Amino acid sequence: MWSHRQVPETDTPVTPPNADRGTPVGRRVVLGMVALGAVGVAAGKWLSQGVSDVVASTAPALADVLPAAGGFRIYTVTPGYPEMDRATYRLAVTGLVDKELSLSLDDLAQLPQTGMTKDFQCVTGWRVEEVPWSGVLLKDVLAAAGVESGATALRFTSFDGAYTESLTLDQGMRPDVLVATQMLGGPIQEQHGAPVRLYVAPMYGYKSLKWLGGIEVSNKVTPGYWEERGYDVDAWIGQSNGRSDDPNV
Repeated sequence: MWSHRQVPETDTPVTPPNADRGTPVGRRVVLGMVALGAVGVAAGKWLSQGVSDVVASTAPALADVLPAAGGFRIYTVTPGYPEMDRATYRLAVTGLVDKELSLSLDDLAQLPQTGMTKDFQCVTGWRVEEVPWSGVLLKDVLAAAGVESGATALRFTSFDGAYTESLTLDQGMRPDVLVATQMLGGPIQEQHGAPVRLYVAPMYGYKSLKWLGGIEVSNKVTPGYWEERGYDVDAWIGQSNGRSDDPNV
């Protein structure tokens, strides 16, 4: 379930484009990596080598996309990266809003711009420190649409056609949740979720959905792609191990 491209980044666990060429990677392997990663956050960077060694012995096909040292690891839930023409890109804001929006990159650039430098922490244990991000605070995007009374939740969709995520409305209104259009000092690159991605600073990376295509305002939290597969809906760094306590998930 892992991307075949070895580029320095990531956030979301992945699906292998050549899944028919080897032994399928089971959910236990992924959740085992999460468990190791949770220890890694506390134990330090030295453990990342151990995580990679375990992955290599359990699922050798994954070893070359989980490098032991530095930088982002790139994950996707579909083969390869989805393509989007920046000129025709639109971010849809729908649901319980006063005015539905279809925002181009130029439209986003006209909204108040916010920059922040914060770490990116993956649930599997690795971290990239002091990443520069910029774009529009999610709360400013929502303000442009107008949130109706009774709305309590947000659902995010990726234009990869598969990945989804969720936040409560209160979480989305935080000053460290960004509709990001730039990172690392320039426009977001394809492997990082170009042209627009979500960045949820206080939560593990699987909440920071790449290739952001839609924001739906609703009155009920809808678990996202990986929450449906056992990950915590609330993924606060240091307070969550990334897995749901529900034995039925």
